[in-house]
Amino acid sequence: MKHQHLLYLSGAAIIFSAGSFALSMEKVKHSDVEATMHVETIVLGAGCFWGAEKRYEALNGVIDAESGYADGNGFKATYRNITDQSRRFDENNYAEVVQVMYNSNIISAEDLLKNYFESHDPTQKNRQGNDIGTQYRSIVLTTTDAQAKVAEQVKSQYQQLLTDASYGNIETVIKPLQGFVSAEEYHQNYLEKNPNGYCPEHSTGVVFNKTPVEKVDNTALLAGKQIVVLDSREYCPYCEKFKKAVANDYKGSIPMTFRHADQLDNLTIKSATWATPTILFLENGVEVYGRQGYATPEEFYKALGAFKLGNSDAYKVAFDARTDRAYCKEYKEFKNTPDGIFVDKLSGEPLFDTRDRFNSGTGWLSFTHPVKSNVTQHDDSSWGMTRIELRSKSTGIHLGHLFPGEGPRGRDRYCINATVLDFVPRDKD
Repeated sequence: MKHQHLLYLSGAAIIFSAGSFALSMEKVKHSDVEATMHVETIVLGAGCFWGAEKRYEALNGVIDAESGYADGNGFKATYRNITDQSRRFDENNYAEVVQVMYNSNIISAEDLLKNYFESHDPTQKNRQGNDIGTQYRSIVLTTTDAQAKVAEQVKSQYQQLLTDASYGNIETVIKPLQGFVSAEEYHQNYLEKNPNGYCPEHSTGVVFNKTPVEKVDNTALLAGKQIVVLDSREYCPYCEKFKKAVANDYKGSIPMTFRHADQLDNLTIKSATWATPTILFLENGVEVYGRQGYATPEEFYKALGAFKLGNSDAYKVAFDARTDRAYCKEYKEFKNTPDGIFVDKLSGEPLFDTRDRFNSGTGWLSFTHPVKSNVTQHDDSSWGMTRIELRSKSTGIHLGHLFPGEGPRGRDRYCINATVLDFVPRDKD
């Protein structure tokens, strides 16, 4: 289904579909529209259209971006047809493209095309990264002579920059648009419809307006366990979602650091670095494990648990709902700690306060209540019993059980496994 756009002309509303917009505009001679709207379209191919569509829409001045197919012939343009293995290297295959509608008063064709060239590797022929085939070719399809002239100029300028950076020749084809076929509805706004993915990062890193790059010192990342998250220099909805859902509230003992793909000097990285976010777990500067794409809090903390806890009792308690041995080493360490807070061993989120701790004589840490609302309750019918399971709200790990009325003076007893906790002394300031 094609997008529709609404223009207001002297109080009247006119609706145009994306496919017929240019034709409709030819019929509209109202001087106010010509003076204020300056709407143009251009079709750009830079590999898979999913991430490109969202990237263009984030640019100020872009009215709409629509995924589709262009520059092919001999068969019906559908995703199934263009991805057929027999057409992988067919020169008549359609390219995955994005039709970009923009207000040239706000963003010029030159600036839009500079963003286009910077956002992928135009020296690759019929591919971008791991995506290989003619459908992924680099192509600019213009709708005006002025656009074509600007496109050639920008391409020439970028070629010089790439040559200076030791890259090869640009493979991008520039030609007039002959036709555009809108992609299936499930491809439109794909990143919004598929919230747990990644943004492809195929750019060369060569830019038109080079600003001084702040040098990054990775010395601290060479010691002990570290978490490195690969971030995008451009807008990446998955990166922002990960920050909001996980990173912004993370208080764990293993440091979390954000880096761009070109800021990994002196680190030994095994994973591909072209997707953002990519979460890397390092030990002494060497990648132990990497996870590509957005991770939900549950997915992130399970991966972190494997990295930090290994095959320990703590991991089995946290993720398999096991129970500490009574009077275990961690219990003995924590039962008489001074004033402070017990936190989630993975997220660092406060869970219990020493002021609410009491000696139940059971061999497990016991509290009358948790900190704030950081502990959730769940029905537990395991082992032929009916109990109330307690989990950490931030990570979902198993903490223990609630026993109503078994605390001092008939209060509740929160029976907690010590192995999944860390202790933080209270700040005296």
